[in-house]
Amino acid sequence: MGYQVIVTDYNPNTLGMKDADIPIIMSTRDIPGSVRVAKSQNEITPISAVLTVGTDASMTVAAVANALNLPGIKYEDAEAATNKIKMRMRFKEHGVPSPKFLPVWSLSDAKKAGKILKFPNVIKPSDNMGARGVIRVDNLNQLPDAFKFAKNASPSGELIMEEFMDGPELSIDAIIHKDEITITGIADRIIEYPPYFIETGHTMPSNMPWEIQDAVSEVMKQGIRALGIDIGAAKGDIKITKNGPMIGELAARLSGGFMSAYTYPLATGVDLMKAAIEVALGQEPGNLEPVICMSAVERAIIPKPGIIRKITGLEEALKIPGIKEIFINVKPGDKVSYPRSNVDKAGHIIAAGKTLDQVEASVEQCKKTLNFEIIEESEISMETILLSAKEKFKKICYVCKNCDGKDCPTGVPGMGGIGTGESFRRNIASLKQYKINTRLIHNVTEPNTETKFMDIGLSLPVMAAPITGTVTNMGGAIDELDYNRAVISGCLKSGTIAFVGDGASPEKYKIGLQAITEYSGKGIPIFKPRSDNSDIIKRITAAEKAGAVAVGMDIDAVVFKTMTMKNQSVGPKSFEQLKELISSTKLPFILKGIMNVRDAVAAIEAGAYGIIVSNHGGRVLDEMMGSMDVLDEIAREVRGNLEIMIDGGFREGVDILKALALGASAVLIGRPIAIAAVGMGAEGVSFYLNHLKKDLEKAMILVGCNSIQEISPDIIKKIT
Repeated sequence: MGYQVIVTDYNPNTLGMKDADIPIIMSTRDIPGSVRVAKSQNEITPISAVLTVGTDASMTVAAVANALNLPGIKYEDAEAATNKIKMRMRFKEHGVPSPKFLPVWSLSDAKKAGKILKFPNVIKPSDNMGARGVIRVDNLNQLPDAFKFAKNASPSGELIMEEFMDGPELSIDAIIHKDEITITGIADRIIEYPPYFIETGHTMPSNMPWEIQDAVSEVMKQGIRALGIDIGAAKGDIKITKNGPMIGELAARLSGGFMSAYTYPLATGVDLMKAAIEVALGQEPGNLEPVICMSAVERAIIPKPGIIRKITGLEEALKIPGIKEIFINVKPGDKVSYPRSNVDKAGHIIAAGKTLDQVEASVEQCKKTLNFEIIEESEISMETILLSAKEKFKKICYVCKNCDGKDCPTGVPGMGGIGTGESFRRNIASLKQYKINTRLIHNVTEPNTETKFMDIGLSLPVMAAPITGTVTNMGGAIDELDYNRAVISGCLKSGTIAFVGDGASPEKYKIGLQAITEYSGKGIPIFKPRSDNSDIIKRITAAEKAGAVAVGMDIDAVVFKTMTMKNQSVGPKSFEQLKELISSTKLPFILKGIMNVRDAVAAIEAGAYGIIVSNHGGRVLDEMMGSMDVLDEIAREVRGNLEIMIDGGFREGVDILKALALGASAVLIGRPIAIAAVGMGAEGVSFYLNHLKKDLEKAMILVGCNSIQEISPDIIKKIT
């Protein structure tokens, strides 16, 4: 249409942000922030229209339109079209057919509402979309679990309980201009997977009798008028009950679910997006009358539960007559399960043809051609994890059987070591210098690998090392937030915790903290030694708000290559500067990158809770000693005065045994856990850690140690 497009989103990597003429990082849920950036951008590039499609940002749209004096509905009407409780109140006030309802805040409220409304009923968030948290409740016994499910999906915690409406469901789009409502499309929705309400597809045009479609259209118009939508677009989900059509939900926007953007244009030849933009500009919409008559459908792709090993047949499926688009939402290594909301589906098929029978046949052929090779959870192995990771890394990392740095394809940035990679390889070599001295006359058969870290019980003395830069270092093999979620979740599943990194980008630390927040603070952020202490203290404060159990700094990143690439100023810390950082928080402070006794003693005097003996995985300086080269000396000097951890080259249970024997209380593992996370997400991380636990148990049996506390220096010997 020749217009410039401004897109706002909190995630700079979304498709819309990449395609935008002017992308602005701003959450669509942040209404004041959206108004602020819109006003600011309007002074540079005058904005002529504002709209949303397929997602509930109607309140933000209304606020921006009002602030810039653009066409749009009132803010209070947008709120009524977004909040389900206010929506129901409007419908009740104007006599619009809709189910009886009650607002719910607590489980006690829900029990009272259940008795009043009778069962079956539906409980759901008042402020979410995509069927998130929506569940049918058939009796009082089901209510506690249903309440918890709905509550977890509500941003505000506000829920609504309403009568269950039995009957087929229709989706409807409408364009409104100068108070004239034009119904632009009616589709039959397929709702499955009870007690959840999952749309597994829709069909256009509707197969409902014309008299029912007319009745539904009239109820839709009543709802639009009740909500005050006098310009723009509207989308409704309407049930055909024994008492006639009743509105399930009505939003001040066009539909998502591929209807307004794909199936309606394919079925009618009408460009609904163009019409919505024209109305948002205050113009008369173009032609809204169908110019062709075709059948068009969307069908969800829902494979059997498990871990995706491989997806094949996509190119062949796209060649099938009638198949217009195939959208795949998952990738190898992802865990899939039966959906509990509309965002849990593995993909979507869009098809069109002259008759519905032709279209359905095309879809069936497409589903047979597409192959989702699934690994059941019982089939997960290190082999499957590594195979999946290798495919995703695309040669950024070779996922070598022995991760020792010898064949590493990248340096820094990348997954390898700095320079020649000698420091990376030295970590492995220093471990290999120590050999196990077995003790076999004993009664140890089931050793206990449990230990404690800051009064947190760990199933084994291993934690995930902090790693960031999934784009810079991993070639985009996994999203940064997904990586942090996978590592934290995988660690928790296996009974331990994860460290998360800061990264070179100034705002990168927020991603790790978001993941920590999502998992109730069960994570430890490690921040870069930025030159200005206030920058680090700002991050420490944010970590406290996120509920982190501890904080730390990788002091050896003082000349880190990626920090230089991002123009981030870092440097060493004087004793006074270090003390200032440690005293700025009540959280335990951990210093990572200690490689000599002098620094370890200084860490104690500055008040550090613990140190991590580390050469940063060989990523900061060539020709460094390996971490096991210095552990014994450091541990003999400072053990008992602070927690001693170590990382660098640890791969198997026997490696962990060696570090514990030399005085470490725990081991941090980086690259192997990163590979597991890329390979199979949280399940991969959990499997790898459980594999390590079993491996450590075997090693403890061979040296006669019944517990972690019994591991002593005499079980290993250094061979020079």
